[in-house]
Amino acid sequence: MSDEFDAVVERVRERVTPDDEERERLDRVVDDLRERARDAVADLPVDADVIQVGSTARDTWLAGDRDVDLFVSFPTEIDRADLESYGLKVGHSVLPDGHEEFAEHPYVKGTYEGFDVDLVPCYAVADATAIRSAVDRTPFHTEYLAERIDADLASEVRVAKRFLTGIGVYGSDLRTRGFSGYLTELLVHEYGGFRQFVEAAAEWHPPVKLDPEGHGRETFDDPLVVIDPTDPERNVAAVCSPEAVARLQHYARDLLADPRPALFVPDDPEAVDADAVVAAFERRGTAPVAVRFDAPDIVDDQLYPQLDRSLEGLVGELDRRGFDVLRSAAWADETVVLFAELEVAERPAVERHEGPPVHVRDHAEGFYDAYADEAAAPDDGTAGTYGPFLDGDRYVVERPREFRTAVGLLESDAVFDVALGARVETAMDEGYAVLAGDEVGALADEFGVELARYLDPRP
Repeated sequence: MSDEFDAVVERVRERVTPDDEERERLDRVVDDLRERARDAVADLPVDADVIQVGSTARDTWLAGDRDVDLFVSFPTEIDRADLESYGLKVGHSVLPDGHEEFAEHPYVKGTYEGFDVDLVPCYAVADATAIRSAVDRTPFHTEYLAERIDADLASEVRVAKRFLTGIGVYGSDLRTRGFSGYLTELLVHEYGGFRQFVEAAAEWHPPVKLDPEGHGRETFDDPLVVIDPTDPERNVAAVCSPEAVARLQHYARDLLADPRPALFVPDDPEAVDADAVVAAFERRGTAPVAVRFDAPDIVDDQLYPQLDRSLEGLVGELDRRGFDVLRSAAWADETVVLFAELEVAERPAVERHEGPPVHVRDHAEGFYDAYADEAAAPDDGTAGTYGPFLDGDRYVVERPREFRTAVGLLESDAVFDVALGARVETAMDEGYAVLAGDEVGALADEFGVELARYLDPRP
């Protein structure tokens, strides 16, 4: 198996290693960008350094990647407003066709000779423990790893990044919640190579705690803890979800048991159409429902935490109301969908409501009196209230259920009583649609791949 594993890794290594021509092109582009940035800095009333960071600076970038990250490092004496203003001036000067994006503060993103370029301002802090914005520690990451990752280990890192990409857990954005490039490099360095990393991951028993520089901090409560060598107060793996860690473990074992190149390539399914969606849920005998609305105009790292919160709120309410959510998902593109597959589509007209034991006199009498006058059958043909009566030693009533169907709940104002993300609530308040049963087939036009993945789930 060792020979087979090594053969697969070597094939992947050949594909992900940039050739001489690609390296020369990158070097030329970086040199041009640096010169343009320094010229722009020269027009400012302050000095600043231009620093290349990220995988291209550490020679851990993959063949075909076209990402260049340049930081403009300003003195700590300037205030935040000037940092942002000067940073944007440099960014727009270097990338005149670029546009502004916002992380912790605004920066300029654009293209230059086919490369995607981020030009980000930061503070030139003394060390990573003195950061004034989150990006200030990034140059320290580059410096730390540049001293420790040689050409051989860089090659191992590339293979690891390709593997994590293939299994869908590469990226620290809040949509993926996986492994960042920096984290991947730290892990490969910690274990001494790609194979050692995979073998270790296959045996992890979360919580896993690694402390490359022996800072001795044990204050993090995450499935994977990797103490930042440059900042002992930070867990580099904090963004990794439990599912991402578990997926790595699953596919690490899979790769060791059956080495094959397919695990290094993302396997997106073919999109399903509306008829296939309807037929699939008919076979499952479940009741799918979806809330759909226009996507809020915010970046993914702001949107997806709000979708997670909103989905959790809706699922919790559906469960509390007795509709028994089997599985759920949230998808976003031009529209947003909060999707739930229910085991129960409709509930009885009445629900059981237990009161206190009779011997708890004050509370028991209050419960009895509250419902005693409601027992008569109403004139409108609805179920009415049954009881109070005794079941064992306590009072019980069977009272009219507020929502007999999930659709009724989701179409009511009660949907806004659950814990929704702020921008999600605003978007829904402007208008949303509820789809149920066969109607969910209409989602396939926009979310055919997501539905295909949902209907054929893999680890």
